[in-house]
Amino acid sequence: MTARLGRWSLARQVLVLQILVVGITVAGATLLGFLRTRELLGDEAARTTRAVAISVADAPTVLDALDDPDPSAVLQPYAERVRAEAGLDFITIMDREGRRYTHPNPRQIGGHFLGTTAPALAGRTFTETYTGTLGPSVRAVTPVRDAAGRVRALVSAGITVAKISAEVRGQIGSAVLTGLLGLAAGIAGAYLVGARLRRQTHGLGPAELSRMYEYHNAILHAVREGLLLVDRDGRLTLANDGARELLGLPGDAEGRHVGDLGLSPSLAAMLGSGESRSDEIHLTGERVLVASAAVVRSGARSLGTVVTLRDHTELQALTGQLDAERGFAESLRSAAHEAANRLHTVVALVELGRADQAVEFATAELRAAQRLTDRVVGAIREPVLAALLLGKSAAAAERGVDLVISPDSELGDVALDSRDLVTIVGNLIDNAIDAAVQGAPPARVRVCLRAEDGTFLIRVADSGPGIDPGVVRDVFRRGWSTKGDGRGLGLAMAGQAARRLGGGIEACAGGQDPDGQSPGGQSPRGQDPDGQGPGGQDIGDQAADGRGAVFTVRLPLPPRAATPAGASCGGPARAEVRP
Repeated sequence: MTARLGRWSLARQVLVLQILVVGITVAGATLLGFLRTRELLGDEAARTTRAVAISVADAPTVLDALDDPDPSAVLQPYAERVRAEAGLDFITIMDREGRRYTHPNPRQIGGHFLGTTAPALAGRTFTETYTGTLGPSVRAVTPVRDAAGRVRALVSAGITVAKISAEVRGQIGSAVLTGLLGLAAGIAGAYLVGARLRRQTHGLGPAELSRMYEYHNAILHAVREGLLLVDRDGRLTLANDGARELLGLPGDAEGRHVGDLGLSPSLAAMLGSGESRSDEIHLTGERVLVASAAVVRSGARSLGTVVTLRDHTELQALTGQLDAERGFAESLRSAAHEAANRLHTVVALVELGRADQAVEFATAELRAAQRLTDRVVGAIREPVLAALLLGKSAAAAERGVDLVISPDSELGDVALDSRDLVTIVGNLIDNAIDAAVQGAPPARVRVCLRAEDGTFLIRVADSGPGIDPGVVRDVFRRGWSTKGDGRGLGLAMAGQAARRLGGGIEACAGGQDPDGQSPGGQSPRGQDPDGQGPGGQDIGDQAADGRGAVFTVRLPLPPRAATPAGASCGGPARAEVRP
């Protein structure tokens, strides 16, 4: 039997249980109603017999008839008339010794009353259930007093138990009918509830539901990726351990609106949009997350959104390092290409018999080619950053941009996470190169790296069109870009990396170098070390015309990495943004 019940669906088991509960409840209510009705009818009979007995005892006719030689001749017709009007089974008037003056059965007149009379003889009215000549009955006995208050006779009025039971049986039919109607209503309600439950549980039994819950719970907590369920109203209904760790969700996050969870505006907007998204990159705190969303539907009705989160923080850091290595390789490739061109020139001069010119040309080109490498390696002793700068200089040269390393740059081992440094410097230089290409010629980017007074200072300036002062505080927000859709991640990641290292990043609108100085420096292409671009125009002069932008990063250094104060990359920037 237990095995058969175990194969029943949950809805079926609930339906059977509800029918049993309803049936037992209705049966119990009917029985209680029957017992209560019988009790009420008994109480009503006692009240009626008491009232009638007192009324008869107080009637003057009764007291006057007691003085007649034959009291029964007067009292019997009177008692029967009152009994018929009151609907009682008997009214017995008797003397103090209990001899009857009246009885429904005339043959019982003169006989002794069967029942208790002592309380009435003492002057009290009482009721009792007693078996007399008519069978068990509910009766009231009361004294008949004369004007002096003496008890002259007794009056007993009663209703047989059989008559009361007949009245109870008369109401059983309606009680049973009411119970059956209640049972039918209960069964119908249980069926409707069972049908709804069957639809919602898809006809599964308790064991299957329990097993599915255990599987669901195990999978939910075993998946390393973050998983979120958001309903149609934008409220978080479920978050697994991975999502809580990635987003830093509070313990009471479930049930709250996604806008109240302290998430980044872009991620909160995605979660609450109710739209399908694919592989969007979002920055939250110190993490780089790739988020995808899928709308869950039941027919044409949307049930909410399932969101998956993948942590790409390490991948982005490794990608930055790979970019640095790739840049260094590009620098070597460009150098090899330039060397080949120069070698061809030297060979041609030798073939033309101009050996002296060939030597002079080769020596000059060698000095020019080596100048950048010597300058970068001599000033920047952090190998990863040195490789990054060499690579970025080659990339800038291919795009027609002059990448200048400030002569103030001097950097040893800063003991900071090289991956975060690559993210910061690489993205700032890429952004500056893109901006310089869009600006008026000559296109130029200046980079200054310096450790002083316990702070690692990174400053990148460009000769591009500059930043609108009205949006300067939005430049580090994910998605902000002047280059169209699908961009706007680099500066946001640079800001995130700076915060991760305990520092901050600043932007200066309008293209003015924060210290008001010329951002001159050593050009990687061997141009004037005073920072003069083509035509002798300084990048600082271009900034003074309202063009260009300056980004400054300040990172706290560990005590052993700090260097004494020396030449500075510049004073404080005008506008600071800490997204």
